[in-house]
Amino acid sequence: MFTRTDSCNALIVGASQGIGLGFVKKLLQLQGITKVYATYRQKNSAAELIMLSHAYPDKLTCLAMDITDEAQIAEGVQFLREEIDKIHLVVNCVGLLHQGTLQPEKSLKQINSENLLHYFQVNSIGAVLLAKHLLPLFRHSDRSIYASISAKVGSIGDNQLGGWYGYRASKAALNMLMRNVAIEYGRTSPKTIVVTLHPGTTDTRLSEPFQKNVPPEKLFSVERTVNQLLAVMEKLQIEDSGQFFSWDGSRLPW
Repeated sequence: MFTRTDSCNALIVGASQGIGLGFVKKLLQLQGITKVYATYRQKNSAAELIMLSHAYPDKLTCLAMDITDEAQIAEGVQFLREEIDKIHLVVNCVGLLHQGTLQPEKSLKQINSENLLHYFQVNSIGAVLLAKHLLPLFRHSDRSIYASISAKVGSIGDNQLGGWYGYRASKAALNMLMRNVAIEYGRTSPKTIVVTLHPGTTDTRLSEPFQKNVPPEKLFSVERTVNQLLAVMEKLQIEDSGQFFSWDGSRLPW
């Protein structure tokens, strides 16, 4: 779908850094993508993204959106609907693992209800609110994809180590919410494929504090991660909607 000759519109949510910014850079180079929309939460941390919009004024449009605020999601999607009548690719790259004093829990002693709620707000709830408001833009006859970046540690079946309560649970919740969305979209927007994707350990700010035990060959550059995930999405079929895929195209257990 990324090499199609007619117009293809993309939205990257959480594009100020890391994988999201990598997706923007890659999509700007693809001729099959007519328009790229990219969201950021804070302008002061989105300097590189905004510079790209100046370099590609006809192809890239940036907009502020905090996905923990449904009013901002609604406002952002309304902006899109005034510009375009359909969307073909949405990748939600927003994710939270650590932030200031918020760190992944190693034991029950570190569980904090406010932190747990924040994990769910960022990693789970935002994605389903996006699905709610984006539905009108997905209702068309072209093949389209709504992908959310999940994590293998959100797999309940794969969990052998424990810990990281908030991150694991919020990613597991993301997987369930997107499974639900896939079922409903199957009725209301049957050409849309809804998936969650595990990107592998990528060299970003999110993974930086936890890279020391990662073998060099398993620590991916952002560019490699983006290319791998685009390759997975390119091969998706309608019957894959509602599934959880790894960066190599394999299906992950729930």
